[in-house]
Amino acid sequence: MKPDQFAHINTDNIKQLLTEIVATPGVFAAFSTSLSIEDQVITDVIFKNNLPIRVFTLDTGRLFNESYSVLSSTRNHYKQEVETYYPDAETLQELITSKGPNLFYESVENRKNCCQVRKVEPLNRALSGVNVWITGLRAEHSENRTGMSVFEWDASRQLTKVNPLIHWTTDDVWSYIRGNHVPYNVLQDKGFVSLGCQPCTRAVKEGESFRAGRWWWEDNTKKECGLHT
Repeated sequence: MKPDQFAHINTDNIKQLLTEIVATPGVFAAFSTSLSIEDQVITDVIFKNNLPIRVFTLDTGRLFNESYSVLSSTRNHYKQEVETYYPDAETLQELITSKGPNLFYESVENRKNCCQVRKVEPLNRALSGVNVWITGLRAEHSENRTGMSVFEWDASRQLTKVNPLIHWTTDDVWSYIRGNHVPYNVLQDKGFVSLGCQPCTRAVKEGESFRAGRWWWEDNTKKECGLHT
């Protein structure tokens, strides 16, 4: 399923965009949520309109307790299931045994290795059989994402990635969240603008970029985990 097959769809209206995508013959769509405010917007659209899109999240085993709380509140609010994928237990056990529980602080290579085991491999399992992957990426999130469009071709996974909010501003997102009473992570009221694993995420200080709170000990140009390459 290539991006040009959706070129006719109006990308300004999320409900219409997602509705027309899943109405396209041959589409098997899934949405990966990190439970961020962006992803909560898309979850709201999918669940309110009963769209046939699988919604799943990745539990790395190192998430904030507040992230688990918003997962529970989301399930209760919509009365819908959110599939949860975990790292392979044996692979994770071998990684921690050989390199320790906080290996990610020691080198970029170690951190990416940890992300590979805890996030990328579970994501690839979750996307098995999927040809349209919906994400909550926004251009404001990082320099690496400013050139992205609504439809992208993921060559490594051979599927179309759809980024409905890529051109939304932070104000747009918050306006939707508050206007539609969507449950969200309370950490995002405390300066956590990009949510990940607890040991690798801190609040962002005034004047810092969106990604400053992720892997803050690393160079800004390296701040991707491998999910979105």
